Amino acid sequence: MSAAPDTELTLEMLHPDPMDQFTHWFQDAVERSGLNDPNAMCLSTLSPEGVPEGRIVLLKGVDPRGFAFYTNLESAKGRALAAHPVAALTFHWDRLARQVRVQGGVERVTDEEADAYYASRPRGSRLGAWASEQSRPLVDRATLEGRVQEMEGRYPGEEIPRPPHWSGFRLLPVAVEFWQGRTSRLHDRFVYRKDSGGGWTIQRLNP
Repeated sequence: MSAAPDTELTLEMLHPDPMDQFTHWFQDAVERSGLNDPNAMCLSTLSPEGVPEGRIVLLKGVDPRGFAFYTNLESAKGRALAAHPVAALTFHWDRLARQVRVQGGVERVTDEEADAYYASRPRGSRLGAWASEQSRPLVDRATLEGRVQEMEGRYPGEEIPRPPHWSGFRLLPVAVEFWQGRTSRLHDRFVYRKDSGGGWTIQRLNP
């Protein structure tokens, strides 16, 4: 983690609900971090064989239910989440010396949500969702570009239906940790954990 102005984080500063606290920090990252993709996050999953895997994906929706992202369902992460529907997210906003870690189960977003997000994507990205056999071996780039051209011929207009193998997931948080960097590595850390009644408990952790 990088050094940053020594900004404290106290229990009194936290929202009672971690989703409200995340929304506050995320908006701060959008406005102040200077990052091209403040919504970038490391998505960690377990492969069908139980091997940990991580990759950077983009957060595409956050609400009281959880954190939404989209992918090819036949990709490595799609197959991992089908086999083990649990995941972890890590957000790192270096210039703010902040990190958020999230753990929980995952569920598929609704078809209506997937349709709406897919329709909002640039045309090239929508064609790419049809052309790319994500995570599968590829002989050469010319093969991929040829499939893109084939899709362009199949869908010459702006209307491109969402592929049946393309949708999204929502992580339903059961634990959310907020990390604020401090000097001498004496950082402030607080973790929210969902209790049996559906509420949240908050606990300070050692740095």
